[in-house]
Amino acid sequence: MDIKNLIHMANQIGGFFEAMPDREEALLGISGHLQHFWEPRMRKQLLEYVDAEDGKELKPIVVSAMRAHRNRLLPQH
Repeated sequence: MDIKNLIHMANQIGGFFEAMPDREEALLGISGHLQHFWEPRMRKQLLEYVDAEDGKELKPIVVSAMRAHRNRLLPQH
């Protein structure tokens, strides 16, 4: 999938959750949404982008969520 599209979708998710007053709950909400509704290859591609580009086009809360909950986002084999 096009990384620009993934970034756009992830930022929309982040925008929804960043309004939550409890930051940890917001990070869990973002990672939970990605885990439940995104295909493993989409999550893997976005994690690779975070690693390679430091998530420069992603909202900081999305990058934080992906780093904090990386293990739950990685495709399971």
